Parts: sequence; structure tokens; C-alpha cells
Amino acid sequence: MAPEQALRAGITRRAETGIDVQYRFAAESDDIEALTALLHRAYASLAEAGLHYVASHQSSDVTRRRMAKGDTIVALSSTGTLIGTVTLARAAATSGSPLYDRPDVASCGQFGVEPALQGIGIGSTLLSLVEALAFHRGVSQLALDTSEQATALIRFYTARGYEPVESVTWPQVNYTSIIFTKARAHLRQAI
Repeated sequence: MAPEQALRAGITRRAETGIDVQYRFAAESDDIEALTALLHRAYASLAEAGLHYVASHQSSDVTRRRMAKGDTIVALSSTGTLIGTVTLARAAATSGSPLYDRPDVASCGQFGVEPALQGIGIGSTLLSLVEALAFHRGVSQLALDTSEQATALIRFYTARGYEPVESVTWPQVNYTSIIFTKARAHLRQAI
């Protein structure tokens, strides 16, 4: 099944702890305030370390604007509770650095998992789903960024084959970001 069809219908994967997690595209009926609160919780430890990530404090309106740049995938527990999210921004909506300005490069962001459920494969599954979707859409590269001080996230991305290619300092944050990329040939192709 094509990634778009699968994510419209919803797919279930078992996390490393044995819990079933449903992954699907965000729907109009999803609670944006709950999604924003999830992002705040997911980025709280980085904020406590002094890193001013947008997702650590953004309003629900900012969440909506960032989601409007592409497609958001959500992860839900078996009870329907929102436990993870990531947004794949269209190549046309990806900008701000030499790599991001290329018309063949898409990016992902607003990537977060409920803190108590981090490390059990939900984030890895979300990233794999984004890769398959990006591959299916024909991008030459999938890019993302994080603070150069976020060592755990840097390890997470590099372990999945993302390579650092440039640095940028966004005006709304207080750190230098490393932009990572993964070429189409290395993206996950199927769900």
C-alpha cells in the first residue's frame, strides 16, 4: 500500500514495550491544543537546558501554521491519546538555508514523542513514515535540523543515516542549528 493511502487509513505498529500505536495523518478533528501541549512536553527537557526551541513554547496558532506547510503524522495510543507527532513540510515550504532553499529538498519538524514513551520506537517509526512519504513524493533529500547542543538528538539522527551538512542560526532561537540530510537513495521506501 502506498504511504499516503496507509496513513489516511491508519496503520498500527507495536512499540518495543508491546503497546500498539496507531499512526495516521492528522485530521481536522484532532485537538491542536493537545498536540501543542505534547510538543511543549516533548521539548521541555531541552528548554530546561536553556535551548529556546520554538516547539517548547509555541502557541496553537503557530502549531497550525507549521502544520499547514505539509502533512502531519500523529501517533495515538490504543485509547486514542496523542503520544507523538511529526510534520513533513513540502519542498516548496522548506526554506531558510542553502539546502532548505533547494526546490528538491523537503524537511521535517515539529517532531516529538510523549516523554514517558521516548526510547521505545515511536519516534523511529514516525521518522520512517516521514521518509517513506518523502520518497514517494520524489524529493531528492529529506532534511531536518536541531541545536548543535542537543547531543541525544544528534546521535538519534546520525544513527539513522542523517548527515550534517550546514549550520544556521534561526532568528527565533538562541542556538546554532545543524542541518542534517538523507539522500533519496537512503530514505525508507515503504511503510
